[in-house]
Amino acid sequence: MKRLKWPSRLPVDPYILLLLGTVGVAALLPARGTAAEVASGASTAAIAFLFFLYGARLSTREALDGLKHWRLHVTVLACTFVVFPLLGLAARGLEPVFLNHSLYTGVLFLTLVPSTIQSSIAFTSMARGNVPAAICAGSFSSLAGIVITPLLAAVLLGGSAGGFSADSLLKIALQLLVPFVAGQLARRWIGGFVTRHKRILGLVDRGSILLVVYVAFSEGMVRGIWSQVSPLRLGGLLVVEAVLLAVMLLLTWYGAKALRFGRADRIAIQFAGSKKSLASGLPMASVLFGPEASLAVLPLMLFHQMQLMVCAVIAKRRAKDPVEESAVTEQSDEAIRTAVGTGTRSV
Repeated sequence: MKRLKWPSRLPVDPYILLLLGTVGVAALLPARGTAAEVASGASTAAIAFLFFLYGARLSTREALDGLKHWRLHVTVLACTFVVFPLLGLAARGLEPVFLNHSLYTGVLFLTLVPSTIQSSIAFTSMARGNVPAAICAGSFSSLAGIVITPLLAAVLLGGSAGGFSADSLLKIALQLLVPFVAGQLARRWIGGFVTRHKRILGLVDRGSILLVVYVAFSEGMVRGIWSQVSPLRLGGLLVVEAVLLAVMLLLTWYGAKALRFGRADRIAIQFAGSKKSLASGLPMASVLFGPEASLAVLPLMLFHQMQLMVCAVIAKRRAKDPVEESAVTEQSDEAIRTAVGTGTRSV
């Protein structure tokens, strides 16, 4: 089994290029009328299938084993679902100078989504950190996000995300939670199949996300909501997100030091606690925002690329720190093989 490696250079993530290409297609050829209804139905089915696969991939045994390091996981969850949202709320003060209301809503939403899994593992491994902890922290975050993210969105975003109504909760449960639980229940029968065909299924779920993006941005084009975004606003958005990422990277590193975590654990906390998952956030936004999803996911798409580039630089520098080659390296190799076997993704 080949060891996970991150590219030595910092190119744009190829998947981001596909996402941008999908946005371009939606801008030139948006789905209308009957085609829009068909695409919307296919997008709904794709979202349900995505969360079914998420459930089928998650190993309950590995998650339970990871509970032994509960202080680290609580710290990562607090960074993801408490500190991040608080910073998102603080960004409200940047309206209307840097952000308009739609972009602020997108920034606040990105602070609510769960952390990544595979990219956290890859960066933690590169920096010679606690890889098993990164695996469990990312898995716990993704699992908790299925429930916490919609609830936080309903409370903090209010009408922007459909409000906290019985209908919205039912929609979330049917499209996100029920498929995930079904995947977990079916894992005992299809877990081996999912592991053996992780490459093909990875292409399927990435293709499903592209469909979700196309439908969201098509609806945005038809409704004319892109007239709300100017190049100056996009520049302001990038500045805000750069500051947000910098603050979280500093808080996770020095906060973990203040909590007396060792170097290996601090690395896992920094990379798992400072990033946001594009794979989870895009379908969630489609369910929560409906026709307004295109502007809601734009900040998340930009933040995703930014976090990969910045964290790659940090991981390379952390790798040069003097540290004893001990069981951490052995655990990293084993954990990476486990991560590859469970079919986790980089987004």
